Amino acid sequence: MAGAFRHDHHQILGSLVEFTRDRDLAEECVQEAFAAAVEHWRREGVPRRPGAWLTTVARNRAVDRLRAERTRAVRLRELAAALPGYDGEPAPPPAVGDAQLRLVFTCCHPALTLPSQVALTLRTVVGLGPGEIARALLVPPGTLAQRLVRARRTVRDAGLRCELPPPADLPARATAVRAVLYLLFTEGYAATAGADLLRPALCAEALRLGRLLLRLLPDDPESAGLVALMLLHDARRPARVDHRGDLVPLERQDRARWDRARIAEGVGLLAGALRRGRPGPYQIQAAILACHAAAPDAAATDWAQIAGLYGELAAVAPTPMVRLNRAVAVGMAYGPQRGLALVAQVERAGELAGHHLVPAVRADLLRRLGRRAEAAAAYRRALELVGNEAEHRYLRGRLAEVDGTAAGTAGVGAAPAAGGDPAVRHDESRKNVYFPESRPSV
Repeated sequence: MAGAFRHDHHQILGSLVEFTRDRDLAEECVQEAFAAAVEHWRREGVPRRPGAWLTTVARNRAVDRLRAERTRAVRLRELAAALPGYDGEPAPPPAVGDAQLRLVFTCCHPALTLPSQVALTLRTVVGLGPGEIARALLVPPGTLAQRLVRARRTVRDAGLRCELPPPADLPARATAVRAVLYLLFTEGYAATAGADLLRPALCAEALRLGRLLLRLLPDDPESAGLVALMLLHDARRPARVDHRGDLVPLERQDRARWDRARIAEGVGLLAGALRRGRPGPYQIQAAILACHAAAPDAAATDWAQIAGLYGELAAVAPTPMVRLNRAVAVGMAYGPQRGLALVAQVERAGELAGHHLVPAVRADLLRRLGRRAEAAAAYRRALELVGNEAEHRYLRGRLAEVDGTAAGTAGVGAAPAAGGDPAVRHDESRKNVYFPESRPSV
């Protein structure tokens, strides 16, 4: 049942919104269909096409609801005319590729604030839970709930239709759509909670919608940059966890497992975008990943170039996660002490207070300096905050190393922390970095 929800929810909802022209009604009917499935499938078994079954039930619920409201009689006739016949097995849902993108654009209407656009899309189109969205957006659950309520009220009161904006409005409206798609990809690439670090279906969905967006805006360099960025991240996905599901840090990944076809496609898209001479945040982030992809091994990584690119990125998109990534890159290029100074700036700003990556990065830099006791305290703080079990195991292994309590967890592949010899300390300072590539910069 959970698999059907993850796989089919947003597609069913997108098609139903198109038929009803009423997002609230469509969402309620889809929820009722899933509730009905719990009881029916328990008794009768899961049908051969669960998505088709759910689509039919949701549409029938919508017909019933519209029939009960006389003021919606016209909508009822339109909806009934669009329903497929039922011949003992629910008909498959219609193709929803373009319809789904129209729903994304509807949720990203300028009548809504940008935070509300992002929250509403992740909830309505993708089907992420409120807790997942709150963690992804770094906001308290109560704040997220208020945003969703206000956004739904605005959509209802403004009578927004599920449609693409006029061509002249597409570039401006695409800004929010790109942000939503990258957040969706981020949740698939580094899940904020749960047993698994990766949620490949979310990555695939974000890429699919990103390609659709690029078809709409083929000359837009930032849309090309977004797709390139997702491709270059996704190319590393096969090497990000080992056979036990444990996180493998960047410098320990088997680069033979990186998807070279995706890297080539991503680099090609990036090159074409950069030639247009309008570099933006997604293009710069893709350029950072291209630097990693170009290095034959971790030791050959051009960290000075990456640090410089993060400096450019921080100038155009000074988000706290960008600043944290820059701290790691500077620490790798110019020494952990300089990286720690930048982490301290992030901590003072307070925008990532309560996020595990801040103490995790701080701990890693301290470990590379040989300051074991301070590193252990920071790792303990990160463990208190992390929600994903794979990252929890990784951080627990790091803590074991610096704390001297165990040899570390299997699969982490960590080297011992640096000792007192300055030469050894410098060498070790460039190993086993906990680079926040586990959560792409947003």
